[in-house]
Amino acid sequence: MDAIVDQCRRERLRAGYFAVLYRFVTIRIKEGIDNGEFDDSDRMEQLDTLFAQRFFDAFDAYYNSSGKPVTQSWKHAFDSAESSTYIILQHLLLGINAHINLDLGIAAAETMKEDNLELIHEDYNRINAILASLVDDVTSNMSRISLFFGPMIRLAGNADDLVVNFSIIAARDGAWDFAHRYRSAPNKEIAVRERDEKIAGLAKRLTRTSPFVSFIIKVIRWGEFRSLQTNLDQLAGIVE
Repeated sequence: MDAIVDQCRRERLRAGYFAVLYRFVTIRIKEGIDNGEFDDSDRMEQLDTLFAQRFFDAFDAYYNSSGKPVTQSWKHAFDSAESSTYIILQHLLLGINAHINLDLGIAAAETMKEDNLELIHEDYNRINAILASLVDDVTSNMSRISLFFGPMIRLAGNADDLVVNFSIIAARDGAWDFAHRYRSAPNKEIAVRERDEKIAGLAKRLTRTSPFVSFIIKVIRWGEFRSLQTNLDQLAGIVE
């Protein structure tokens, strides 16, 4: 994770926004494992490793030409990170969308293999609670990075758009349902491809916003004028 964040800083990659957030997720999960916060620490370490590896593989395939395929969900997130059109929150949510909605269910099913998947459910929810807590911290303090974020999000109000209504709880529950479907699927490649198409569709909704929300996003973007490296440092300061 440190190497990925360093590469993003060095090469000015906006994918670094999610990488910074996710690095602290992995740190927090490791602390939870060390402190005995999970029902089965060894199992959680395996899940965390499988989960993180899917992000590593996607990043390396897209940015370092590893030769491995990139899912549509991650490709849309990384393609969007090549553009200056989107705000920091969108980049974070695009990464969360791909990693939770697609990767987490696969990692949970592969962790349990032939064991009862329900044995991991409580620890699975604890991992999502860690992520949700960090995301709440980021959104609550986003004005430290994005000067106009607070007033413009309040102006957006109840705008029916995933940028302001993206639900980690819904993503968690959807990923859990997919873990069950993936595990029982006769052809897992087809199951992943079909799920990926659906999640890529959600990713597109995060970037193809209504005219009103697009205006809100444009104003917010004006307040994110600092260098990428500075924004990454400030984001790291929030999640720490």
